[in-house]
Amino acid sequence: MKSATITDLEEIRRRAREHVEHGAVTDTYRADRAVVLKLLNEALATELVCALRYKRHYFMAVGIHSKGVAEEFKEHAEEETEHADWFAGRIVQLDGEPNFNPEGLLSRSHSDYAEGGSLLEMITEDLVAERIAIGSYTEIIRYLGDDDPLFAGSAVQALGAAQGAAARPALQSALDREARVTVRAALNRALAAR
Repeated sequence: MKSATITDLEEIRRRAREHVEHGAVTDTYRADRAVVLKLLNEALATELVCALRYKRHYFMAVGIHSKGVAEEFKEHAEEETEHADWFAGRIVQLDGEPNFNPEGLLSRSHSDYAEGGSLLEMITEDLVAERIAIGSYTEIIRYLGDDDPLFAGSAVQALGAAQGAAARPALQSALDREARVTVRAALNRALAAR
């Protein structure tokens, strides 16, 4: 049976003082720090690219259903920035340097930067990017297991947000409405061309 008491509190206190200068990297840290920093900087780049894409979509959203969708884009841009902050913070905790350099940002990102011309294309590109994030963060979480619970926790939070965005009814509803409007417009153009 497991004991509910700590057996050697003095030893725990001694180790904490001995390793305090190492920050989050202690002798019990099991992950490969170099690999984790690489993954964290890739996640950071992914969130920055997504934030930039959502921000562009916010400003470029036009059309009959654009107001509500534009607000969704703005909200997602803010969420992606928050996720980037989580990852940058963890990089610093691990005594690394967050790579905010715009040069190479896309090559470090798991997601593409697709602008999309119409509201329909913008929504579609954002949903695709969220699904890419779901796939890559799921793999990172599996890879890390319990070796870096804080990074895994940040990835889980970002994953939850990505899953929410990918399934968010407002975006899906706007996508459906915009698709209907696009189809109607194409039909009207075809009929007028006769």
